[in-house]
Amino acid sequence: MNTGKTFRPVCGLLSATLLLTGCFNETQDEPVSGNEGRIRVAHLQPPRSGLTPLSDDAFKLSRWSTAETLVVLDSAGEAQPALSTKWQPINDTTWRFELRPDVRFHDDSTLTAQVVANALNVAANATPKPRILDGVKLTAKAEGDSTVLVTTANKDALLPQRLSSPQLAILSLNAYKENSVVDPVNTGTGPFILRRVDGTSSASLDRFEGYWGEKAKASGIDASFVPDGTARAAALRTGTADVVEAIPVSQAPLLEPSLVHEVPMPRTNTLYLNTARGVMKDPAMRAAVRDAVNRQQLVDNVYEHHADVAQGLLGPALPWAAKLRKPVADPGTAGTPDGASLTLATFSDRPELPEVAVYLAQQLAAAGFTVKQVVREYAQIEADALAGKFDAFILSRATVLDSGDPVAYMYSDFSCEGSFNISQLCRPEIDAALIKAGEIPAGEARRQAIMEAENLILASDATIPLLHERVIQGESAVLKNAQRDPRERTLIDGKTQLVSGDQNTGAL
Repeated sequence: MNTGKTFRPVCGLLSATLLLTGCFNETQDEPVSGNEGRIRVAHLQPPRSGLTPLSDDAFKLSRWSTAETLVVLDSAGEAQPALSTKWQPINDTTWRFELRPDVRFHDDSTLTAQVVANALNVAANATPKPRILDGVKLTAKAEGDSTVLVTTANKDALLPQRLSSPQLAILSLNAYKENSVVDPVNTGTGPFILRRVDGTSSASLDRFEGYWGEKAKASGIDASFVPDGTARAAALRTGTADVVEAIPVSQAPLLEPSLVHEVPMPRTNTLYLNTARGVMKDPAMRAAVRDAVNRQQLVDNVYEHHADVAQGLLGPALPWAAKLRKPVADPGTAGTPDGASLTLATFSDRPELPEVAVYLAQQLAAAGFTVKQVVREYAQIEADALAGKFDAFILSRATVLDSGDPVAYMYSDFSCEGSFNISQLCRPEIDAALIKAGEIPAGEARRQAIMEAENLILASDATIPLLHERVIQGESAVLKNAQRDPRERTLIDGKTQLVSGDQNTGAL
């Protein structure tokens, strides 16, 4: 029966549903066209908010290259042109953005300053706000047809970086419906048009022939949402997916190594020590914990080598950090625990953290501490952690927010007024360093100031960075130019394509 669909050949004339292990063709490296040029993606999480860009679903829109922002970030976190080609501050609180000419939306409407202002103002007035605008009062207005003025209530040195957040994507006027509904179907500007969303099961995108830049190599994207990690790995192994998000560590050894790619994440597994009360109030006891921790054991045994030993708060996902980091000038001298009791807590939502707690408890006991462990679900333990009810708390913490900059994270976790200050840390010199870093525009001077603040934080021994996490991304042998983005903003872009090369299914 002729279904009208064309399947990619796998080791000869095989159905796409047939698994054949250990079968190879010589690599042709020729682009695949037509329906066969569609890239199949298996995602970790389904949409949670109907793919509105005002939620975390925005990151799916950016990973599919369907919704675009005024600017994008490079690997150093610097703002680069996207829908805006130039920008400059005109006073302490207002920036002028010049728009790229001749940009059309997927519904064939035109990108204008009025459309951009509408998109930004909707985001600024949303309830809840996109997280990139937490604490930020922002307004936008058109200045003619091709220039937008963006004003904040207070000086914001990172405004261009802030506008790179996928949650501030610019959609056509047709996207904004009644009752605060924002519909990204057929309303973006990117190289792929979002055509259809089937609830929390799948989505379909086609190449946008009217794209303002270079047209996409692939003819489309077929996305599926597969929360089960074993099933996602199986999709790569059987050839039913071309790119797979977040392959579990346990599944990686079952895949052909050439199909497995590790991406460093801006996320640090960190031990926070309570500086305000209990045994960890004593700097000598914090130093004893610091010296007792064996990070390599955690990387080897818990993460099975799929993580990086932490040298500081900021890891390989921010490549500039290691180059600018200096040793702590005067590390505290460790005391003798002599059986001192401490409560070590973490949460079970991330399955690796209780295992990290077991190893840390063993290490601390070997150093002379008496350790009590507390493990709960995050929703049941967060309030106690923030209230300082534990001596030590293990947390997997994102170190950059949507601006691509770590100052907000550092201020939240380590300043006197920080809203997430689990260590109960309050040092005037740290606050001063963070305020200084926050006032400097993006660039080398700001990065230097960030690392000076990190050095002061590490010197306090209020936090012990353990390891930097990685995510494992699977890519089929016929996929080329998938994006491996530490910020998880991009995955498939206009250069990503399928080639009629080695058809290895990915099974060992």
